[in-house]
Amino acid sequence: MHEMSIAEGLIEQVLAIAQKNGFSKVHGVILQTGELRQVIPEVMAEAFKAVSAGTIAEQACLQIEEVPAEVRCNVCGKIFYPKINDFLCPDCQRADVSIEKGDTIILASLEGE
Repeated sequence: MHEMSIAEGLIEQVLAIAQKNGFSKVHGVILQTGELRQVIPEVMAEAFKAVSAGTIAEQACLQIEEVPAEVRCNVCGKIFYPKINDFLCPDCQRADVSIEKGDTIILASLEGE
């Protein structure tokens, strides 16, 4: 369950940002997860709930936005949206690609008081 390690890193960022901005409570967190990271939203929500217990983010609402995978074929330049484990270019049938989107996990927004 890699969601727990992601949640641990996330809560560290959330608490650091909250402290820097003088928040006494965190109400909401928006997390953008790339499709290729294969984060399961329900598992991530439970992991976040566990790691935020006893912190100022304990009651925070975690919103997860999945970013679709997008790749560029290094042979013909075609941009396409691959399926997991299928990076074959639909135009030239080569699997030589560069990932453009969908492989990151980003803390996109934090709401607090």
